[in-house]
Amino acid sequence: MAKYSKKAQEKVGKVMKEKKQGTLKSGSGQKVKSRKQAIAIGLSEARQAGAKVPKKKAAPKKKAAKKKAAPKKKAAKKR
Repeated sequence: MAKYSKKAQEKVGKVMKEKKQGTLKSGSGQKVKSRKQAIAIGLSEARQAGAKVPKKKAAPKKKAAKKKAAPKKKAAKKR
């Protein structure tokens, strides 16, 4: 597991207690049910408070989808 500062560990612990009590809410105001989401909120709060926390993992970059050329239609023969 990643090493976090003492301040960050305290923030995450506090947030996890809130989650257990059912009082933790996300930014949109909805109740947090996911453990992972609660940890993310705790780390985010720790970052804002100035604690030493590793950077967020970047989302994988999507490669540009290659377009397939449509098959060419044969011209209709004139009579």
